[in-house]
Amino acid sequence: MKKIVIIGAGGHSKVVQDIVEAMGEYRLMAILDDQYEVLKRKGNVYFGPILSYRSLFIHFECKVIIAIGRNDLRLKIVNELNLDVMDYGTVIHPTAIVGKNVSIGKGTVIMPNVVLNAGARVGNHVIVNTSSVIEHDTHLDDFIHIAPSATLTGAVKVGTGTLIGAGSTVIPSITIGEWCKVGAGSTVIKDIPNASTAVGSPARIIK
Repeated sequence: MKKIVIIGAGGHSKVVQDIVEAMGEYRLMAILDDQYEVLKRKGNVYFGPILSYRSLFIHFECKVIIAIGRNDLRLKIVNELNLDVMDYGTVIHPTAIVGKNVSIGKGTVIMPNVVLNAGARVGNHVIVNTSSVIEHDTHLDDFIHIAPSATLTGAVKVGTGTLIGAGSTVIPSITIGEWCKVGAGSTVIKDIPNASTAVGSPARIIK
């Protein structure tokens, strides 16, 4: 069984740990977070600061997943670790529905009851959270977080680092730029430019 190292020890990490267990594909090797001062083993799992992954990689062949909800922090840690993209695992809950010709990047987490329909493309280090729907031909760039129960209808494009809030809906063929925030429960009916915050139904740009 392949070994996996989870970076992050907060609430999102707990969910990722549950998904890893449900998959049955990986054995949890370590949980790394800077709240820990030194690398220690408890039972079959190591706990330690983030950079202690170097010690583990000397002795074990592992995959890494960054289980931190904030998009900017995931990017920061990826840059600090400077690992090859193939060193990252991909975590998909068994209840997720993945259609034909769907591509899912490395370091990405697909949570319970997600739907990824035909032709969807999901980048690296993306979180598609519980019960979200990513419809056909939608393209998600890297370091995106799709919050629970969001619906992205057909052929939506979302740029790097963007957060789509819980329960939001994006109508077909919309483009949302990089490092945007879409508020919870919003309905996006117009394109959103880079680095914008949009809220409401219909969504309007407030920042």
